[in-house]
Amino acid sequence: MGTRTGDVMDAIRRRMASRALSPGEKLPSIRSFAATMGVSPSTVVEAYDRLAAEGVIRSRPGSGFYVSGAVPPLALAEAEPRLDRAIDPFWVSRQSLDAGPDMLKPGCGWLPADWMPNVAIRRAIRHLAHAGDGVLADYGGTRGPLPLRRLLARRFADEGIAVAADQILLTNSGTQAIDLICRFLLRPGDAVLVDDPCYFNFQALLRAHQVRAVGVPYGRTGPDAALFAQLLAAHRPRLYITNSALHNPTGATPSPQTAHQILCAAAAHDPTAHDFTIVEDDIFADFEPEPSPRLAALDGLNRVIRIGSFSKTLSASIRCGYIAARPDWVEALVDLQVATNFGGPSPVAAELVHAALSDGSYRKHLDGLRRRLARVRRETASRLEALGLRPWLLPRGGFYLWCCLPDGRDAAEVARAALRETVVLAPGDVFSVSRSASGYMRFNVAQMGDPRIFDVLARAMRASEPGTTSSSSPPSR
Repeated sequence: MGTRTGDVMDAIRRRMASRALSPGEKLPSIRSFAATMGVSPSTVVEAYDRLAAEGVIRSRPGSGFYVSGAVPPLALAEAEPRLDRAIDPFWVSRQSLDAGPDMLKPGCGWLPADWMPNVAIRRAIRHLAHAGDGVLADYGGTRGPLPLRRLLARRFADEGIAVAADQILLTNSGTQAIDLICRFLLRPGDAVLVDDPCYFNFQALLRAHQVRAVGVPYGRTGPDAALFAQLLAAHRPRLYITNSALHNPTGATPSPQTAHQILCAAAAHDPTAHDFTIVEDDIFADFEPEPSPRLAALDGLNRVIRIGSFSKTLSASIRCGYIAARPDWVEALVDLQVATNFGGPSPVAAELVHAALSDGSYRKHLDGLRRRLARVRRETASRLEALGLRPWLLPRGGFYLWCCLPDGRDAAEVARAALRETVVLAPGDVFSVSRSASGYMRFNVAQMGDPRIFDVLARAMRASEPGTTSSSSPPSR
């Protein structure tokens, strides 16, 4: 823990691990252990209290502290990656989120912690220490704090979207924003259009809502507009969920022509007979060097709902997202959020986000982040090409490279081989509704700073070469 209290706690844990302290045995007295450790008695009191809170030790009033009962041994299955998991839309999420400190995660969907504006976040946390008791202890309001909603409304105005603060609903995350919309607009069995390929958690969430995901082929200028219109007529979907700006996983940006064609196709249907809505996930907006066309701006939030969050550029730990939509829909979504979450996002999280976004250093952070990513994208693309992994395109921003594997390679096999060496990759079929992307893989260039990744990737590529029998055990190191 890097503190005197932490040193005392570590000393007790070491004694327990070495059996110098057994289950049920009394710990040294506070004064005697303070003398042993060369710290104050209050430091030992705090350490013992923390260990008691963790359940490692327990207090007997008037008697002292005792080691708790035996702790079940750690099972190897809890410490190792799950090689037997099916490679489905949950695969990358489960492997990345549950990864231990020794795991390398070029397949995950977030920036490394040391790339984030941690100085600004710490400054916001210090500011929060002086907030009113209500911020620290009360439930959040149903729409979320007004200052943050006003800030977002000003940002939307810069895009040409006229939206009042009351048309913005703050949520616990971008994922919760989509979940609320699905609860509001979908019923089991409905059809929903998604890009093919698309962000894998769109598929996972739709599966949870028991609806049918229908894939629209996604190209370098956006979704196939002609096929989009055909699928509207054939499946009569209720929603189309897509990334604006820098598409996940491809990194492509829809052209103005494609955006116009998509909205025209949506408007061609009688809304009274075919209630169709577009959900535009704008989570990667701040990574763009120059803004690209937005469906919400072209549509004016009539048929389009804008969602987003701050997990990619600010913090994935401080969860806060948003929905911008028609006023009548926001009212219904507020009721849903009360029913499912009893209020808006954590006031603590919303205050931290507002303070960090209002900090003058946030713009400089984004400028530096875009420059850094531009350099790393080029370098990573070159190193991947040397291994035979060819980028489908070089994106204008962001941190994803969608790469084509050499003929005959199956990305799922490459991912399994890499996982045996504690490297989490993102094989193409987890992004594809039609399961037609087995020859592709998404790489997060910001997570590829460790050179071991390329060594593991080279071995995994050789192990997955057609005609090669892969071993179930990792190679010797």
